[in-house]
Amino acid sequence: MKVALIQMNSGADKAANLAAAQGLIEKAVREEKPDWICLPEVFDFMGGSRAQKIAAAEELPGGPAWNMLRDMAKTHGVFIHGGSILEAIPGQERLGNTTIAFNRAGEEIARYRKIHMFDITAPDGQQYNESATMKPGDSIVTYDCEGLTIGCSICYDLRFPDLFQALAARGVDMIALPAAFTLQTGKDHWEVLLRARAIETQTYVCAAGQTGMHMQASEQRATYGHSMAIDPWGHVIARASDGAGYVTARIDPLLIEKVRTMIPVAQHRVSGLK
Repeated sequence: MKVALIQMNSGADKAANLAAAQGLIEKAVREEKPDWICLPEVFDFMGGSRAQKIAAAEELPGGPAWNMLRDMAKTHGVFIHGGSILEAIPGQERLGNTTIAFNRAGEEIARYRKIHMFDITAPDGQQYNESATMKPGDSIVTYDCEGLTIGCSICYDLRFPDLFQALAARGVDMIALPAAFTLQTGKDHWEVLLRARAIETQTYVCAAGQTGMHMQASEQRATYGHSMAIDPWGHVIARASDGAGYVTARIDPLLIEKVRTMIPVAQHRVSGLK
């Protein structure tokens, strides 16, 4: 299976973001003919104010971002892992940071809400309080992609190996990680964590990131980019350079089997440790 990871520099103009995403999907399809395409976290709307985020959110199914993803999947006959979008949740003040996946027929086959909220203070003192706007999810999500099992995660989830072990226990072959990793944390932790999660779970890890600058209300913030695909041995097999664009890689089920046969960690795992 051939995968394409889309890297974007989204901002607070939803129409422009959707147009950019569609253009990059069409470019990847035209030039590389992938089977599966992944977009970054909050590709539809990044930054802005709380009021702008709420105005940009969509009730699912339906809405401009959901419709664009469905149409692209159906038109081009590809699986699309829709990064994440801002989801308006009926009866809730907070939004969902939500992945939607579509099959080649344009049918929604998975929906995952980010579990771990990015509530941290960065090295430069910038504060991030995702839970003020976003409601965390509470469900582990996988889906079938023509014989491969794909596991869902988003950005800050990367720091929580328990989620990845839970996905491994469900037999995933590949884990998708759309992200908007900060520049400060990304330059030190992004690749290290991605490779660790791939090695631990003996899966492919495919991470599509936001890159460059955006405005969060009146504050300028930077994302790291460096979208990449990691194989089950922990090798980086594709890596994006700076700027918007995409990279591709091939997923080899035989390599997954080979790695798990050589080092059968699933069989050696000891449960119930205190």
